[in-house]
Amino acid sequence: MKAIVQDVYGPADLLQLRDIDQPAVGDDEVLVRVRAAGVDPGVWHLMTGRPYLLRAFGFGLRRPTVPVRGRDLAGVVEAVGAAVTDLRPGDEVYGTSETGSYAEYATARRDRLAHKPATISFEQAAATPVSGTTALQAVRHCGGVQPGQQVMVIGAAGGVGSFAVQIAKVYGATVTGVCSPGKADLVRSLGADDVIDYTRDEVDRHGVRYDVVIDTAGNRPMSLLRRALTPHGTLVLVGGESAGGRLLGGFDRQMLRAPLLSMVTRQRLRNLIAKERAADLDELRRLIESGAVTPVIDHTFPLVAAPDAIRHVAAGHATGKTVVTV
Repeated sequence: MKAIVQDVYGPADLLQLRDIDQPAVGDDEVLVRVRAAGVDPGVWHLMTGRPYLLRAFGFGLRRPTVPVRGRDLAGVVEAVGAAVTDLRPGDEVYGTSETGSYAEYATARRDRLAHKPATISFEQAAATPVSGTTALQAVRHCGGVQPGQQVMVIGAAGGVGSFAVQIAKVYGATVTGVCSPGKADLVRSLGADDVIDYTRDEVDRHGVRYDVVIDTAGNRPMSLLRRALTPHGTLVLVGGESAGGRLLGGFDRQMLRAPLLSMVTRQRLRNLIAKERAADLDELRRLIESGAVTPVIDHTFPLVAAPDAIRHVAAGHATGKTVVTV
């Protein structure tokens, strides 16, 4: 099969389209014929091996443990392991792969897959697993959003943010999206009740204090974000790309400073490390099929141009999600 492979950490120039063997299918795994695969900042981090602390979590100290890039996928079941009884060849599925999804075939654990939403394309489905489950967990689990609350989503036009705006509306919140002026109409179309143009206004100067702030951008000081919160509000930290530099990245802000500050304030400062799971994918499928949530696609690239897709996302300011078609 053809796949996008890398042998060492580094820039997208090192990625190569190669013929490699199909992955073996474990007892609790599913072999998927990939039709589309999503691109998110996590793919860039795994490609570059930065922040360096990431390598200590089993991704490979000197070179990637998994050479095929990509996590999100949508496709058709090709084969199932002996312990998988509720999926069969021909089923359309979406989810995440630990063996890489920028390939013609990929394996995925059964508990990381769900039936693809019937109302959307493979490209839209592939855009959903990582960003959609992150947004769902930010709104429902970390944020604990309730009907009538004031919720701010920073980075509202991005991959996670575009889902978070829609999901917060499902949960009955009044939503303010923060984005650039050129994306304001999109954010309003997703359901935002108000939009802040970050080039003209800052999040703590809008005359509103928010019950929940979901920060997907990661480029504002926590002191500023806390000023936008009510005294007992909740800050959910999803992004933090450059806060700790090459060594720590967002870990500095999310894993160190936020927990320490939470001990001395009435506000809840929550860091989110999302976990992809079938139950959340099933919930997203229901929301999508009901019309309450729609994945937003920015650009699509063919498999051979996957390095360009990663560069596009790494450059920032993407609108919604970028997808690789296979």
